[in-house]
Amino acid sequence: MRIINAINIIDDDTITVFGIRKLITTVAECNDIKTYNNGKLALNKLRDIIANNETLPDIIFLDLNMPIMDGWEFLEEFIALPIEKIIKINIVTSSINKEDRDKSELYKCRTHHCLSYNTKPLNVEEMKIMTTPL
Repeated sequence: MRIINAINIIDDDTITVFGIRKLITTVAECNDIKTYNNGKLALNKLRDIIANNETLPDIIFLDLNMPIMDGWEFLEEFIALPIEKIIKINIVTSSINKEDRDKSELYKCRTHHCLSYNTKPLNVEEMKIMTTPL
């Protein structure tokens, strides 16, 4: 079983968060899984981590539709942060909208981070891919 140092889940839906956590445990071992119910909380924490030179997450699971700061707003600010490490960002959304998928492709071109677009519900095979090290 693969070992992952740290994972962030940014999603306001507690059932989705529970499901992601459950799927992670079937394919990987991670003792540091933090959850945030909007992008602003996660972004503030990531800024603190950078300022304090602490360890950044290896993987982020990101919902698009959230209150306060949605996934797109989070991505916009996240990719501007001074982070050299490549972080795997898994967009996890219920949106099957082609415009959202196309927009995720534009973000892929604008960042060195590894970005993927995934629709809910997730399954074990998808989770294996989303938690595979870079």
